[in-house]
Amino acid sequence: MAESLNNSGTASGFSIDEGEVARFSALATRWWDVKGEFAPLHRFNPTRVRFIRDTCLDHFGMDEKARAPFKTLRLLDVGCGGGLLSEPMHRMGFTVTGLDASEKNIGTATSHAGEGGLDIRYLNQTVEQLAGAGEVLFDVVLTMEVIEHVADPDAFLKTCASLVKPGGLLFVATLNRSLKAYALAIIGAEYVLNWVPRGTHDWTKFLSPSEIRQFLDGTPLLPDPAVGVEFNPLTQQWGLSDDTEVNYMMVARYPVTAAF
Repeated sequence: MAESLNNSGTASGFSIDEGEVARFSALATRWWDVKGEFAPLHRFNPTRVRFIRDTCLDHFGMDEKARAPFKTLRLLDVGCGGGLLSEPMHRMGFTVTGLDASEKNIGTATSHAGEGGLDIRYLNQTVEQLAGAGEVLFDVVLTMEVIEHVADPDAFLKTCASLVKPGGLLFVATLNRSLKAYALAIIGAEYVLNWVPRGTHDWTKFLSPSEIRQFLDGTPLLPDPAVGVEFNPLTQQWGLSDDTEVNYMMVARYPVTAAF
């Protein structure tokens, strides 16, 4: 990490949680192992990719039959990890910048993209560093399964919102702080099914949709209603749902009158 740390273990002036960065850094080489610690994320990935794709097609009025419909748009993947979302976004045509506070995660993402001949710009920076450097704004900003791992989610999300170009979209995915989420995401996923390593999630850092909306107050972006994501044990697949009590995604966008 390039930035200095204060006594709480948090990077000074930034919203990241240094302990969380260290924990994911220790797993950096495992991102693309479909049977490893990130196996649930691999199973979850197709659902969130489709949601992002369909939302962007509708919002930007792109041709869904085009081979790379988003080739004119810039996308920022905040907390990109090993590149599990950055790579499919690149294949859809987006000019992708992947951002992560873990140098090891960025190393894994860069190496994997290189093996596939994918031209993705990966940066080992915090979102605050990128915003402070005067980065050109993005048409789409993704912050998927990241905000529950930062030290200051309010500041983090506001900074992400500041990087969205007028007329663009901000995507947020996280877990709701509900008893159902505690039962399924903590007890079930970590202790019973062993889907993810124990301690991956801290229930007290889960966020309700109303809190996400509050964090966006004061930004130009208006959030859509939350969309639930749930696992079907019969099909062994994830899908969209009306139930937002556990996993959910939200989209925030500029009002139509302020887009252009």
